[in-house]
Amino acid sequence: MNSPELLGYCASIASGGAYLPQAVRALRTRQTRDLSLPSVALAACGTVLWASYGHVIGSTPVLLSNLIVMPLAMATLTIKLQGLRED
Repeated sequence: MNSPELLGYCASIASGGAYLPQAVRALRTRQTRDLSLPSVALAACGTVLWASYGHVIGSTPVLLSNLIVMPLAMATLTIKLQGLRED
């Protein structure tokens, strides 16, 4: 593994890891009242776009990290949207 690829994996772990605690909490508690809908929607969109970009340029770190975070981002967005309907 070369240095730029290692840097990519480290950056991906840090970026995905930053989103992980909030996503896990939202999934566990089903509570997203304090989350901004635009922020959650942009984060979910971002994972799709970054995964697509990683695929197009052939970057495994970018692709894998976003494929891992994407289901959590989508689940958080779904819970947020369900919460808006219940209010």
